[in-house]
Amino acid sequence: MSQFNKLAITAILLILPFTQNLYAQEVKNGLTWYTDINKVCEVSNKEHKPVFAFFTGSDWCVWCHRMEENVFNKPGFKEWAKKNVVLLELDFPRNKKLPEELTKQNNSLQSFFKIPGFPTVWMFTMEQDKTTKKFNIGGLGSLGYPQTDPANAEAAFIENANKILNNKK
Repeated sequence: MSQFNKLAITAILLILPFTQNLYAQEVKNGLTWYTDINKVCEVSNKEHKPVFAFFTGSDWCVWCHRMEENVFNKPGFKEWAKKNVVLLELDFPRNKKLPEELTKQNNSLQSFFKIPGFPTVWMFTMEQDKTTKKFNIGGLGSLGYPQTDPANAEAAFIENANKILNNKK
């Protein structure tokens, strides 16, 4: 994959507390996807699991839809995700308008992680400074749609994701 897979980013990310309880969570196909970085941080730290951030264009990105269909909606991925990560969906729609605060949050994370295109998944750990409300993010690695046929996409994706998780400290 990219050079980011081996890079452990530890940086301070400023996302103002304006994101409180913005569409905090949604259950889709048996998985809980959060949209609020504050809530994700809370759950991630409580459950001692890294964040799995899915950067998507929900209403226009064909490859994002394929990722959902061929990976995220499959039983093996659902089991893996529930056991290993906290899911965060960061949407960049073209035909619908998100609340301004959610758009700012998503754009900030897109900029921070230097997202080149969609779909992209970044896995990371995070803590929030209680005084400044800034996030300390430790990047674990990123991945995209697996370059394999759709029948093998779920297994290939989980294998790549496990490689990232196995490299975390």
